[in-house]
Amino acid sequence: MTTAQLVQIVIADDDQDDCLMTREAFTECRIHNPLHFVHDGEELMNYLKRRPPYEDATRYPLPGLILLDLNMPRMDGREALQAIKSDAQLRSIPVVILSTSSADEDIRRSYAMGVNSFITKPVSFSGLLEVVNNLGRYWLQVVALPTDGTRND
Repeated sequence: MTTAQLVQIVIADDDQDDCLMTREAFTECRIHNPLHFVHDGEELMNYLKRRPPYEDATRYPLPGLILLDLNMPRMDGREALQAIKSDAQLRSIPVVILSTSSADEDIRRSYAMGVNSFITKPVSFSGLLEVVNNLGRYWLQVVALPTDGTRND
């Protein structure tokens, strides 16, 4: 599979250490999909709606998969999920919650809003490797996703 065929992944997480560990986990698991990081829900929505500084569709292509943290500043993951799933152009992009939260209320509410999967972030790097490996296997090998982020609803 060439880079042009790989599904773009946007990861929304405000914790720089988590972002670094996630990037390292993808590398260690040999998942070579392009990763784009944003650090809060507003930045995620700016990316998805191609608002500044994300107007360049070549540099910032629409993702085929979003990994979303719930607890972020400005617009949290819950609000971002609601905005994504309420938007006809964005709603079919798969969203996987990857959060430290394991609260039943967060899990139920996320699924009610249309999240595709809910994963509680592991506390260890080895746990993160397992999660990323499973994510890669399921979302990037088993499931058919459009590679260019475009949707036909």
